Amino acid sequence: MIPEIGEFSLILSLCLSVVLATIPLYGVAIHNQLWMNYAKPLVKGQFLFLSISMICLGYSFAVDDFSVAYVANHSNSQLPTPFKISAIWGGHEGSLLLWAFILSGWTLAVSFFSRALPLDMLVRVLSVMGMIAVGFIAFLLFTSSPFARYLPQFPADGADLNPLLQDFGLIVHPPMLYMGYVGFSVAFAFAIAALLSGRLDAAWARWSRPWTNIAWAFLGGGITLGSWWAYYELGWGGWWFWDPVENASLMPWLVGTALVHSLAATEKRGVFKSWTLLLAIFAFSLSLLGTFLVRSGVLTSVHAFASDPERGLFILVLLFLSIGGSLTLFAFKAPNVKSDAQFSTVSRETLLLVNNVFLTVMAITVLLGTLYPLLLDALGGGKISVGPPYFNAVFVPIMSLMTLAMGASMTIKWRQTKTETILQTLWKPLAGSLLIGIIFPFIYGNGFDFSVFIGISLSCWVFATTGLGFIYKFQHTASYWDRLKKLSLSYYGMMFAHVGVAVVAVGITLVSVYSEERDIRMEKGDTVELSGYTFEFQGTKMVKGANYSADQGRLIVTKDGELITELNPEKRHYTVKRSMMTEADIDPSLWRDLYVALGEPLDEKGNAWAVRVHYKPFVRWLWLGGLLMTLGGLLTVADKRYRKKVVV
Repeated sequence: MIPEIGEFSLILSLCLSVVLATIPLYGVAIHNQLWMNYAKPLVKGQFLFLSISMICLGYSFAVDDFSVAYVANHSNSQLPTPFKISAIWGGHEGSLLLWAFILSGWTLAVSFFSRALPLDMLVRVLSVMGMIAVGFIAFLLFTSSPFARYLPQFPADGADLNPLLQDFGLIVHPPMLYMGYVGFSVAFAFAIAALLSGRLDAAWARWSRPWTNIAWAFLGGGITLGSWWAYYELGWGGWWFWDPVENASLMPWLVGTALVHSLAATEKRGVFKSWTLLLAIFAFSLSLLGTFLVRSGVLTSVHAFASDPERGLFILVLLFLSIGGSLTLFAFKAPNVKSDAQFSTVSRETLLLVNNVFLTVMAITVLLGTLYPLLLDALGGGKISVGPPYFNAVFVPIMSLMTLAMGASMTIKWRQTKTETILQTLWKPLAGSLLIGIIFPFIYGNGFDFSVFIGISLSCWVFATTGLGFIYKFQHTASYWDRLKKLSLSYYGMMFAHVGVAVVAVGITLVSVYSEERDIRMEKGDTVELSGYTFEFQGTKMVKGANYSADQGRLIVTKDGELITELNPEKRHYTVKRSMMTEADIDPSLWRDLYVALGEPLDEKGNAWAVRVHYKPFVRWLWLGGLLMTLGGLLTVADKRYRKKVVV
């Protein structure tokens, strides 16, 4: 009965979404305020019924209702309760329900927190989001219902959740990533609403900006969590592999980063209006493309959900309608989109434009590297793999140039800045950054390394120019404390985000160049030295978990004869899936990680084991920088000026 309630709630939410997408929008067209006022109650109803569906699916998992096919395929009676609940989004159908539920939550938030918007603009935004909801809820009901039954007979126990997903990362990573993916639908809806209304001034950028910032922050946080999860869960010690599904989340983040900056320029200076509209369309389109790649079955990945091509075709049609419809609307309205503000070649506007071009090119680079193997295979050209060599060769130089321009923009004024002033301002941080970049590899490493020189110089450049821009805020002021209080939260958010980029650059540079690893055969009493640390293997013992048994290794780590830590990596055997999983153990610190993974037994008695030992310098800086960027995005949303009514 509970699954039927969930299914019926989905049907009702689809009906309400159809009404939301049509009636209030028609009310705007005929200036019928009563019909426009239906929008907010419809949004509340949509959210209510999708919430009921989520609760019903969660209840089915909690009580082990294996008559529900989705529950039977992704759970088991032995599965710990936290993983039973997070298994809601552990497969295709449930993750799509989560997508629709989060979309309804974003729609509700827009209706509640956008009271300062003119009613007609708000209705257009909500109706566009209703159209998106129609597509995804219809997809759920017609091809991917999570409430389908195994009737009249159903299994006595479930097939279990994929062991890779039986981790805390499943609880937090997908919801946060989806908050970002779906959050870009708000920016998309504002852009379409602005095109429909013809209201293409700076006001719509002001309304859209906080929603875009928070979606960007969630997506960045989700990517950071995903990198951290892959690092400790997959057992190979890596944090990014240019996997197609990793790329699927990176592309909208890159375009979203460009959109955040473009919105700032449109709001403050009234420039880049067409550029901003296109970025809003493409950020959401790439989010939909990511959904297509993960769920269509066209690629193989540890992150992807295996699905049949019919479902992929459905999403492809949604993608075509979204991109094609929005670009067609833009083509008709483009002549009305004009930026009247003027700015010099040497100005912050120019550098923001340059940065946005770099970000867009990076996104296109990742898109080509991700789709080219799929297109070649579809055309009968055979299967190829585009991996890290391509992405590093193309992506890294463009990112370096972007970082250089990003740092310079912090000290350059809007509209126009004298060239002499720029040279006078920037030569000291540039010289200091280059000097530190030259010296650092000699102090930390064994001699000069060009990659370290570039990475550290660029990081110091961003640190220095961000600090310099902050110091300039205190020129011509008598009270530093009053000035601190007057600086907006959006400015502090920008500082945190830019510092986060520099911190990530330090982490990427040092972990890429100075990491060390060894794959060796070890018996009890064997030792291996790595970066001054001695790892002594003390053998293994059998341990039991809730739904697995494991061989747990014991390694004692010392340095200069002093005990540092004890590491206990595991080789787990999951009884239901009958699969083996490597569970690494890590001794973390801000400056380095000691990482050990237990491989396969190398003799019949289990005395000798394959062991992988890693030394990872500054790897935590990757995720620290990601968190700083996320915090920066959230701080900008808290800026009180976005809660003021805009006069139009």
